Amino acid sequence: MKTRGRRWLESASALHYVTTFLFMGTFCTLLLFLLLLTSLWPISLLYFAWLYLDWDMPNQGGRCSTWMSKRTIWKYLRDYFPINLLKTAELPPDRNYVLGAHPHGIMCIGYSCNFCTESNAFSQQFSGLQPFIATLAGLFRLPIYRDFLMFSGFCSVDRQNLDYVLSENPCGKLVVIIVGGAQEMLYSGPGQHCLNLLNRKGFVRLALRHGGPPYRRAPGPPPHRERHRPLPHTQLEGPGPAV
Repeated sequence: MKTRGRRWLESASALHYVTTFLFMGTFCTLLLFLLLLTSLWPISLLYFAWLYLDWDMPNQGGRCSTWMSKRTIWKYLRDYFPINLLKTAELPPDRNYVLGAHPHGIMCIGYSCNFCTESNAFSQQFSGLQPFIATLAGLFRLPIYRDFLMFSGFCSVDRQNLDYVLSENPCGKLVVIIVGGAQEMLYSGPGQHCLNLLNRKGFVRLALRHGGPPYRRAPGPPPHRERHRPLPHTQLEGPGPAV
């Protein structure tokens, strides 16, 4: 049985993830501009100079940090739900992989824990593979937050970046694409999996373009016919492109 202190730590880790997801980008952007109005303006100026020089990094595979992936806080986040990583097949590291993930869910916490952190010992279960989670390119326009995302193992879902990652040597890259995109969040609900896959075949073309074999689709349930209006943030940041 979990102690009260353990439950508090798990709740704090979940709160940390949610607040970072919702507010860090906006907060850091406003902070940098407000600092321009104070005596600390050189800090903002130096960062914007760095941002100019580093602008294309999200389209060049990002910048992963081993320290970030091994932080203890991710284990508390894993246990809050809990989140498991179940290995069902060997993935030899002598090739690259495109992993179509679904469903999107609200904040992609499961994918973040399993592929961006070592909370479930990904590097031990899939030795030799380096995972990347492809996310909206618009998020990498937010100062400081973009660096946090790249350190955490995220990269841009733009075609330029995906081609770069899968073409780079050595092999052993695993690119996770949440195929349904942010629009699929509207289908989230307990006890059901509703996928948004219509006209989202770019990840298949990406795999074929980089040497992946074609496959036959397994039979599944009929498509979900319900339609929703686009989310406001997808209109601002742009939907996940059909690569």
